Amino acid sequence: MNAPALLIAGTHSGCGKTTVTLGLMAALRRRGLTVRPFKCGPDFIDPSLHRMVCGTLSYNLDCRMCGEDFVCASFGRHNPPGDHGIAVVEGVMGLFDGGTGSAAHLAKTLGLPVLLVVDVRSAAESVAAVVKGFATLDPELSLSGVICNRVASARHEALIRGAMAQTGVPIVGFLPREERIAIPSRHLGLNMGEEEPLGPAALERLAALVEEQLDISGVLALAERAAVQPAVPPGAGLLRPCRGQAGPGLDNDAQDCGPVRLGVARDAAFCFYYEDNLELLSRAGAELLFFSPLADAELPAGLGGLYLGGGYPELFAERLSGNTALRAAVLDFSRRGAPVYGECGGFMYLCETLQDLDGHIWPMAGVFPFACVMNPRLRSLGYREPEQRRATFFGPAGMRLFGHEFHYSSLSSPPQGGAWQDGGYTRDKTLAGYIHLHWGRTPEAAAALVQACRAFVKQN
Repeated sequence: MNAPALLIAGTHSGCGKTTVTLGLMAALRRRGLTVRPFKCGPDFIDPSLHRMVCGTLSYNLDCRMCGEDFVCASFGRHNPPGDHGIAVVEGVMGLFDGGTGSAAHLAKTLGLPVLLVVDVRSAAESVAAVVKGFATLDPELSLSGVICNRVASARHEALIRGAMAQTGVPIVGFLPREERIAIPSRHLGLNMGEEEPLGPAALERLAALVEEQLDISGVLALAERAAVQPAVPPGAGLLRPCRGQAGPGLDNDAQDCGPVRLGVARDAAFCFYYEDNLELLSRAGAELLFFSPLADAELPAGLGGLYLGGGYPELFAERLSGNTALRAAVLDFSRRGAPVYGECGGFMYLCETLQDLDGHIWPMAGVFPFACVMNPRLRSLGYREPEQRRATFFGPAGMRLFGHEFHYSSLSSPPQGGAWQDGGYTRDKTLAGYIHLHWGRTPEAAAALVQACRAFVKQN
């Protein structure tokens, strides 16, 4: 039997699908249901909000970046039937935006019914034409219901309801225009789940509003229509220990598949990780030891390697810079030839200096002799498929990796000839760059990193 599941999509970015998604998650939890959250696309922010509301990890599902087999395998592993739960998947941008990375493609891949959030502000009967277009554009897609958001009045609702009768798509509910429950943007368009104003009181108001205005029983009935998941090749997205590939620091003759300690930077400054990536590392034999570059004076003991993910180092530059002991420990660890991987914010931390938007220059770990500068405008955004120009601890030259890039900072004097065609810089056995990699298509890269950590411990 398939577990109940649905996807909440929007007509466009900014229509309110995140607010609706969080409110529905909270309302379902109030009914005693286990809510298993997912996010379509490479986003890190929404999963942090999901985690706060649902009390459990949220997983990214991106058919373009991870491949359909891995997406199906991940969804199946994290959405088991029989535990009185429901999977809620939040879409990305508009329903059809993004090609193979779109919410529509994901819904068809997983057989998910779709609830469409429509921003009805400044429209009335025309809403029906919009919905009709979304319902008929792709006959393979199951558009199961509509949530009308930002309704101005009872008369406004009546006009929309009358016109929508022509579409054949049921209305699940109408949410009034309510600024107190809107999720604001902050810091360069990002807002993390741990921050106000999305606190307990706001969530309670949002959940109560959703329960009052939406047909929750109808939503649950729609979720029961989730189709049987497509067959997934045996072992898709899984790892066996010691599947490492040739590369610097990789002991290919080693048969040791025992656990090895991998330090993972995780605090308010470094909080962007794909949960599936961490699970792949664990499956490959890594014992993940989390530490804080903000608060810890030393690295965890007995490490074979480091993983510094993305986040907001620019917001905490003074504190990161002031923690001279930890900066020195990271530099020393790298200079000893340990495998160190940094992406985006982690890469910024590994640079010589970081200049914030106020022009202050803060010393960082100094692994790379680069000056990193924050900019007020976005510098890079989009999917990336870097090819390795030379072997790294991820694998041999020519290996293709997959990920996404989103950042406002840049290097003041960009070096040439990185390890990847799209960047990725190496020094000693440290590899770092702006791309957030996902190893769904290349689980062997995660295994190779872990094996490189084993080789370092063996040699030291």
